[in-house]
Amino acid sequence: MASTRDNPSEGYRADLDGLLDVVLPLAEQQLTLRGEFYPFGAAVSADGETSLTATEDDLGDREQSQAVLDRLYDVARARAHDQRAVAFVADVLARGSYAVRVELEHEDGVALVVLLPYTRTWFKKKVTLGRMTVTPGQARVWGEAPQIP
Repeated sequence: MASTRDNPSEGYRADLDGLLDVVLPLAEQQLTLRGEFYPFGAAVSADGETSLTATEDDLGDREQSQAVLDRLYDVARARAHDQRAVAFVADVLARGSYAVRVELEHEDGVALVVLLPYTRTWFKKKVTLGRMTVTPGQARVWGEAPQIP
């Protein structure tokens, strides 16, 4: 018998799109206000409620971004039984350009990476977003991700 991990439901698309609708405007806002941002997360609960997630301990003033992401992954794994989708958002340098990277994962087994390149004006008051790309991602919460149908 095939599991949902072998044949993801179409519901994962709405959950992942909903997460993008929450995290991308927040990332753009932080880039406009501060010129950068620390990694953050978001999740869709089993009930369908979307909320932002953060780590539970003090990360200090200048914590390394990867350490913040690692803690966000840990928080998501600890709450996996109460969630159906997660997003991890980071400000990265990818392919020679600054970008917002969003790692998306659904309990049905779908994992994607969204890259949204951006440029800032000299005084960091205006952010111009580039063309979004989507590639298969690494499952961090619910295990191995199958190929997307």
